[in-house]
Amino acid sequence: MFVTQELNIGYSENLIVENLNVTIPVGKITALVGANGSGKSTILKAIARLLKPKRGSVYLDGKSIYEEKTKEVAKRLAILPQNPVAPEGLTVSELVTYGRFPHQKGFGSLTKKDKEIIEWAIEMTGMYEFVYQAVDHLSGGQRQRAWIAMAIAQDTPVLFLDEPTTFLDMAHQIEVLNLLKKLHHEDNKTIIMVVHDLNHASRYAHHMVGIKNGKVVKTGTPEKVMVPDTLENIYGVKSDIIKDPRSNRPLCLPYGLCSKDKLNQKINHEVLI
Repeated sequence: MFVTQELNIGYSENLIVENLNVTIPVGKITALVGANGSGKSTILKAIARLLKPKRGSVYLDGKSIYEEKTKEVAKRLAILPQNPVAPEGLTVSELVTYGRFPHQKGFGSLTKKDKEIIEWAIEMTGMYEFVYQAVDHLSGGQRQRAWIAMAIAQDTPVLFLDEPTTFLDMAHQIEVLNLLKKLHHEDNKTIIMVVHDLNHASRYAHHMVGIKNGKVVKTGTPEKVMVPDTLENIYGVKSDIIKDPRSNRPLCLPYGLCSKDKLNQKINHEVLI
């Protein structure tokens, strides 16, 4: 499992996350949720070793990922950042091939195993009919699937995604989330993702981490995190929680904002504890 220990994370002199201690289970889909600017993406980058913390460490199966060689870490986890951009004219096939870089020695050519995994990644993401098309000519959903194909071509047990459905319409959001669910179910991937839509997080994740102002407010199953008091604390909204008739997961129906006085009381309470 991933365990963070007393993490302080920030940019330059700006400290965004302080004393972060959180455990993320392996073999499940975990969603990091919270309001804009809460520190979700910053935490994801630090856990995925894209951003070095100012203090503390991240442990994967008991070993600090900051003490391991970069290429070795790249064989264990892959990350898809928010809104990646491919060079103009780069084809889907070429993009997915880049996923094999951590496994190559020097400037070696693709091995038979590399080619088999690239083919598997393209097939898994349903991108066969687009392999020779330029990535920048694809629709939003197709483009995101191409990037996911590149990430899973790394053949890592862990996959990080930073808001994989951002700027996608409803159909493409479901398309991408169903693909991630398939990857977990069929290939036993551990998936850790920042999710903007709370109900998507509840429907697709097994484990949720609620974040506010760089601090973890609550972790657990969607049933434990998706409760009115917790959501009021994290988002500052009043909501009703109902059960999704298809997934039996909780659904959030927001209906109002908390008063400023009540929000201030919650903030003051957090400071005291």
